[in-house]
Amino acid sequence: MAPHATESNVPAVSSRLANETQHPAQSPPIIVLASSRAVVAGRITEATIAISTVTGKITSIFHSVLPASDFPSGTPYVDHSPHILLPGLVDAHVHLNEPGRTEWEGFWTGTRAAAFGGVTTVIDMPLNAIPPTTTVNGLREKVAAARGQCWVDVGFYGGIVPGNVKELKPLVRAGVRGFKGFLIDSG
Repeated sequence: MAPHATESNVPAVSSRLANETQHPAQSPPIIVLASSRAVVAGRITEATIAISTVTGKITSIFHSVLPASDFPSGTPYVDHSPHILLPGLVDAHVHLNEPGRTEWEGFWTGTRAAAFGGVTTVIDMPLNAIPPTTTVNGLREKVAAARGQCWVDVGFYGGIVPGNVKELKPLVRAGVRGFKGFLIDSG
């Protein structure tokens, strides 16, 4: 489940990481996925993949199926053989119009459709929304609307509009992944 969909405060990633730092014994440092068929470097091969539970990033790829016993005791390990492990896609331009225009597409339907299509991360555009994510309060409303509804990881862009320059650094601190602004009238 996406951090923004489950955490209670806006800087979801940093609060989650801070919690894991304080209680490292609660979760192992890695999880391990393996399969006799995995897409690595554009080809199908055997692979064992170690993923950091702190950063969510792949830390190691072994070009064979290693047994669970090769990893520290208690390390989560799943061998998905004979299924294929695929890298997930990122859609960096989605309009999840919730709240405000949920009938167009909200977090539940938009992220579910993304997951069905192999997309594992979406980034919500900031300006064609009610409220727009041009302020921390607007971002908080979007995060609250997303909570518990997301089938994939969700990130948010902040919007650059005339008069919100003082909101940009607070939006970064609150967790936006980037910014969008128009250099001309958007029509």
